[in-house]
Amino acid sequence: MAPDLIGSARTPLGPLELLVAVDEHGSISAAARALALAQPSVSAGLRRLERQTGLGLVVRSHGGTTLTDAGRALVGRARDVLAASDAFDHEVAAMRAERGGRLSVAASLTIAEYLVPRWLAARPAGAAVLDLHVANSRDVMQAVLHGRADLGFVEGPDVDSGLHARAIGHDELLAVVAPEHPWAALNRPVTAAELAAGPLALREAGSGTRATLEQALEAAGHPLASAPAQLGSTAAVKNVVRGGRTAAVLSALTVQDELDRGTLRRVRIDGVDLRRELRMVWSRGREPAAVAREFAATVVAATKEQRQRKPAASAQATASARVETPILR
Repeated sequence: MAPDLIGSARTPLGPLELLVAVDEHGSISAAARALALAQPSVSAGLRRLERQTGLGLVVRSHGGTTLTDAGRALVGRARDVLAASDAFDHEVAAMRAERGGRLSVAASLTIAEYLVPRWLAARPAGAAVLDLHVANSRDVMQAVLHGRADLGFVEGPDVDSGLHARAIGHDELLAVVAPEHPWAALNRPVTAAELAAGPLALREAGSGTRATLEQALEAAGHPLASAPAQLGSTAAVKNVVRGGRTAAVLSALTVQDELDRGTLRRVRIDGVDLRRELRMVWSRGREPAAVAREFAATVVAATKEQRQRKPAASAQATASARVETPILR
């Protein structure tokens, strides 16, 4: 007779992910940062895993956290379990997409608001239904890595090693202030040191815009001098800037209307490279479904046409390009 699995106490996936993160990052605090969790939550999760297994898995010290012999013996198996879970989730998503003609796409806020609508308009009639999930660049990559999205679009400077990436456009960050801000009256560029000293209104950690700015300032030798308020949307950042006391660095796509109307002013910045690539990402470990390849080809064709400033292709020509072009490799 088959065993009764209803009451079985299988180890949940969350604690296994914690064990793997500690092994990869060398400490509980670093693992917490990588997983965007509070450090006490990671510690508590590891303690629960130790109680459930009846094994001591980690050794905590002032120099960091290391795995015990038992922990090292189990962490490889934990990775296998997590990979199998990801493969299962992706298989379910792929079957759902193929049967229902649906495509799951995750995109960072700027791309979702200002570029995705153009790409949708370029799709032919009868294309697969697209489910769009909007998140910051870090969370977009996590969604693709774990099979919750077939394709992702990010604007951050770094891409996870588990993902393929292809540039689909370029963007520039602009420093902006309200007309009454002191920088608006300057007849010279603002220096990297002045920009780093702020005060600045910034997006939350994990935002591609924020990561680009932080890396650019560090490359210029002037990292952010303080930890400014973290805001969850570009609209919230612009509202703070309109108060007149705070500057912001935002995508040119997101502030063009305000610059045209004069409600925000651009401030020139000296010695800081604020250009960035916009990229499409997909998993290295999974074969993209046909609907994902088709949409990727549409995106590449649409962005190429925009750069070349040529008339838009007909729906039939776009459909042919999608079928014949091996975009995702």
